[in-house]
Amino acid sequence: MKLMKQEAHAPETPATQFLHKHHIAHSNHLYDYEEHGGTSVSARELNVPEHSVVKTLVMEDESAKPLVVLMHGDRKVSTKELARQFGVKKIVPCAPDVAQRHTGYMVGGTSPFGTKKLLPVCMEKSILDLSLVYINGGRRGYLVGVHPHDILRVLMPKIVEVALED
Repeated sequence: MKLMKQEAHAPETPATQFLHKHHIAHSNHLYDYEEHGGTSVSARELNVPEHSVVKTLVMEDESAKPLVVLMHGDRKVSTKELARQFGVKKIVPCAPDVAQRHTGYMVGGTSPFGTKKLLPVCMEKSILDLSLVYINGGRRGYLVGVHPHDILRVLMPKIVEVALED
């Protein structure tokens, strides 16, 4: 019964406010966050394939210009290929404090929705093949289930093919 109560009291975050404002249907999924647990923990806790859990990665190019990368939980980003597709020399992950400054979210709770600054977003092409994805809702231990085409519609990401087997 505890889960039902949690479900009814999903947190209000900038991400959920964004989803409501843009009329995006979503389900709420709370779980016990584990430090450095990553998508394997959230997938296990939600009993969904890790491939359906989408991680929100904050990266930057050589000029320190930030961007958000949406990637399957069970894949890594080829930063070399991403830089090539963006036409920049290199792309690297942001330091956690820098990522938080750009997005307004703590690392582990970063959502692509409702970020503090409007950031360019890119999304792995194969995410669009899924019927439903689970993506961070703006807090550690909180994912929202959304249709990937809704992500496409509201964030207008650049579609990339940069996934590497994890």
